Amino acid sequence: MKIDSFDIKILQQLQKDASQSVHTIAEQVGLSHTPCWRRIKRLQESGVISANVALVNAKKVGLGVVVFVTVKLNSHDEQILAQFESAAVAMDEVMQCYIMSGDVDYLLRVVVQSIEQYEQTLKRKLVNLPGVAALNSSFALRELKNQHLLPWQLVSTGNLQH
Repeated sequence: MKIDSFDIKILQQLQKDASQSVHTIAEQVGLSHTPCWRRIKRLQESGVISANVALVNAKKVGLGVVVFVTVKLNSHDEQILAQFESAAVAMDEVMQCYIMSGDVDYLLRVVVQSIEQYEQTLKRKLVNLPGVAALNSSFALRELKNQHLLPWQLVSTGNLQH
């Protein structure tokens, strides 16, 4: 799939506010309604647009504790890796899970209500994940930036994945 400057403009508009009408987006990007609608559908069908969601302020709903957890595994056997990944991504508290290079194997972003709740999550769930050799927890004191808009100025349409 080839992505051009119109597609990027559409994606920028959707990242700012996915509830905009196709008509509004079309006006913003300089297209008529039908071609804009077709492009949005194509972006959805190709997986470039993976979801239309509402961003919820976790702190305002009582989930204000963010913990970054680094994980070292005791083995890099394919079965252990698969079991760990499956169990980690199934945890409701784990918002993001990354495979890492360097000194740690995984980085988890965990969101909970309180430090006490994190302690229970740690004792009951995290230490029992398959293959865990070591965990290190770092508590976010304050969020300074949580950007959801991609850095479109870095994207060259000639270098996009298709």
